[in-house]
Parts: sequence; structure tokens; C-alpha cells
Amino acid sequence: MRIAQVAPLYESVPPKTYGGTERVVSWLTEELVRLGHEVTLFASGDSMTTARLVACCPESLRLSSDNVNQSAHHIVQLEKVLQEKDEFDLIHFHTDYLHFLISSREKYLSVTTLHGRLDTPDLGPLFEVYSHLPVISISNAQRDPLPHLSWQGNAYHGFPPDTFKPYTKPGKYLAFLGRTSPEKGLDKAIEISKRAGMPLKIAAKIDKTDQEYFDTCIKPMLDCSEIEFLGEIGYPEKNQFLGEAAALLFPICWPEPFGIVMIEAMACATPVVAYPFGSVPEVMQDGVSGYVVPGLDSAVEAVKNVDQLDRKKIRKYFEQRFTAGRMTQDYLRIYERILTRKKAPLTVANGALNWMKLTSPSSTT
Repeated sequence: MRIAQVAPLYESVPPKTYGGTERVVSWLTEELVRLGHEVTLFASGDSMTTARLVACCPESLRLSSDNVNQSAHHIVQLEKVLQEKDEFDLIHFHTDYLHFLISSREKYLSVTTLHGRLDTPDLGPLFEVYSHLPVISISNAQRDPLPHLSWQGNAYHGFPPDTFKPYTKPGKYLAFLGRTSPEKGLDKAIEISKRAGMPLKIAAKIDKTDQEYFDTCIKPMLDCSEIEFLGEIGYPEKNQFLGEAAALLFPICWPEPFGIVMIEAMACATPVVAYPFGSVPEVMQDGVSGYVVPGLDSAVEAVKNVDQLDRKKIRKYFEQRFTAGRMTQDYLRIYERILTRKKAPLTVANGALNWMKLTSPSSTT
């Protein structure tokens, strides 16, 4: 199959440090190449891939000192995709709705994985206009605000098992990994660690938009020698950081579309203590991969009990549900269904009936 993968340009593929969507694109792209598919990756020029790379800007936009207008580079990327559109059986976009205006008018097969939250008010009118364009979710919970979209299937994230080695001995500190934005719950993680009487190590990215929140709300909480702020980390540091932790704290307060950090912890055999919002109940298995708790008091109690969990079973749970091989097979089934739909003959008499059968919810995964 000739497949184009179109990645956001904010981070390289894979990212050097923090980065969710671009990392997923990397895992998917490399597995597709390994399976023998002909893959072209549209991404930043500092990306590393075994696929054919079309560089759409010299380096990732977030780390570039010369970048002023990020939208300009994404427009260039769309132009590069259009120039080669006839070379692909399917174009897989990971850039949210940026391409919708073009894809609704051009004659090429495409599908879009929506990687972000869908509950913000501004998205309603936009998706009302483009509700016919085929999209893929990364959790069933992600679909809740917009169930009427043309959902083609669901594909949970996954990565190669050898990305992380498991640590089977319980650690002595708690870990927080992610962004310092309010919805990620860093303030709650600090409070949990203090009340549980355990050290907390924080590996977090501070976006420009979150700097004021960090300075006014988080920094004053870092007043304890047991709280250590490390900043952003990448691979392989992340493996040791998560693996040597007693548990990962994930006290989010928003409808998390997926939460890669949860499965990264599981791959390290580290339990997760998480609040039950968004995808968490889908990704977690309470009592196996960690604990899903309703609030602060129960989180503190859960932290005290994480050493009762079998870390080998946590790693096994990851291997059963969240590998790159499983994720890629989910995507390939969706690709093949879209391609089959294109080839299906539709007569005037039965065309509408055939189309309804092919696009019905029962045909999705």
C-alpha cells in the first residue's frame, strides 16, 4: 500500500524531548515500513525515519529560533502533499482540521486521526461543516462531544515493546511526566506526594502559554526538598525516570483523549495512579495497571498500596494492549475498509443502501 503520513511540524518525528502526536506518527510510520508498505512522511527536516521523508521545514518549529509564523510552514506542507497526492493510495493526516478545506474539495482518499480534545465550543461549528470527512479516534471517550462525525474506527496508541525495559522492583519516589498546564494536574500531584510523605520527581515541559501559571501557581509549591523539578526529558532518560518510580501520578482534570504517558509507565512496569477523566478508564485496568481514583484522598491511599501490585503483570498488560504492532493493525484495517469502499460498485438502485451499509457504525472498530 502506498501511504502518506502527514505529521504536525511543531516537533520532529520522533520528537527530541516532549511530543505526543509526532511520536505516535513515528511509531506508526516505522511499523508500516517494517511490514513492507511504501510510506512517505511529510514532516520537519530534522525527523528521523526509514520511510521516504519530505521535509516541510528545516527543523521542528518549537525548537527553531528562527520561527515566527508557524502557520506558514503548515501551508507549505499542504502544498507539498497536494503536489504528490496522486502517488498515494491513501493520505493519513495527523494535523487535525488544518487540511479540511482542501480535502473536502480535492479528489484523493484521506483520513484524519484527531489527536486532541473535541469538547471546546469553537470546534462545534467547524465539525458541523466538515462532518462528512473521515476521521479516526484515539479513544472512545474522545468521541463523546461529537458523536455525529464520520468515525471510521478507533486506534489506541502503541509503541514497540523494546522502547522501554521493565523495572520489576518498586521505586522510592513518585513521578509526574507531561506539561505544566492546569489540566494535567501537576498541582494535585505535588499535593498527593506531600500528603503521602513520598518524594516527587517532575519531568515537565513549560509551554509559553503556561509560564504564568507555572510561576504563580506551581513554583510556590516547589518549596520542599522532596520535590524535584527536572524540566523536559527525552529517551533514554525517560525509561529510568519512570522505571525507578514507585508510581506515576496522573491526576488530570480534563477529558484526556488518550494519555501516552500512562502506557509509557506501564511499559516500564510502573503502576499509574490516575483520575477517571476522558480515556483513563479505557486505558487503565484498575487494580492491574494501577489505580483509578476519584480524588485526592483516594489517590493518597492508592499511593500507599502501589507496592501490592505485580509489576510483571503491568508490563504484560501493556504488551497485550498497547504495542505498535497492534496499533498498526488497527490502522491497516481502517485503511483497507476505506479503500474497499472506494472500489465498491454503486448502482443507482442500490447505491444508497450499499453506502449506508459501508458507513454504518457496525463497520467501525
